[in-house]
Amino acid sequence: MLWGALSGGLELRSEGGEIRLRASFPYGRATTLADGGRSGPARQEVIASRAFGARIARGEEIHFLAGHDYNRPLASTSAGSLTLTDGDEALTIEARIGSEMAGVSYVRDFLTSHAAGLIRGLSPGFRVTPAAGAETVEERGGAILRTVRSAELFEISAVTKPAYPSAQIEARSWQAAPLAPRPTAAHPLNRWRP
Repeated sequence: MLWGALSGGLELRSEGGEIRLRASFPYGRATTLADGGRSGPARQEVIASRAFGARIARGEEIHFLAGHDYNRPLASTSAGSLTLTDGDEALTIEARIGSEMAGVSYVRDFLTSHAAGLIRGLSPGFRVTPAAGAETVEERGGAILRTVRSAELFEISAVTKPAYPSAQIEARSWQAAPLAPRPTAAHPLNRWRP
């Protein structure tokens, strides 16, 4: 699974004992993941408009987590506490953390860290759809650019320090062309590392 990130953008409000979170993950912004250096050309990536839309449209379960940890859930679509809106410009999330979760230690940790300005990032966890055209990798201006056009979104996390300020994916395998064959039975928690 891949993780992306967005710096800032987490807005929390308290309403009647319930915490409401609103954030967005922008599409279409190319980001430099590695400047190249001795390891080769610079690597850039962009998440195309509505790349995460398939699982959202099918109504499949997606989680809102603290730090990509499934043992620290904050909200989910199946619980009715997470709403995702996929648009041309961004994926918008709205999460409700109910008063019944207020006594949970990791929820208090997340809320306290956010209030202190330590957790401000948003990061989706996903896997590129195993279909033709789901991603392209090309050389552009001396750099390798990967465009993700279709990905299976499994979770969105609040993170301390996103990997880069706009919309990035931390872990990936880079190859200009041809793309490596995709394993047929990948575990959803596996992710590529640079």
